[in-house]
Amino acid sequence: MPAKSKAQQKAAGAALSAKRGETPKSKLKGASREMVESMTEKQLEDFASTKTKGKPEHVSK
Repeated sequence: MPAKSKAQQKAAGAALSAKRGETPKSKLKGASREMVESMTEKQLEDFASTKTKGKPEHVSK
């Protein structure tokens, strides 16, 4: 499933970095902290690799 906004894509990238051990989990905030616990590395890759062109910065729930 692709990311729906630039913010979601950025959060997935941060969570993926933590999942791979490149960034400490303690540095994560908000959505990225939840994503690292609830999503697989493959799911995070799918979100993080989404093209941001044409995506809104944020999407309301």
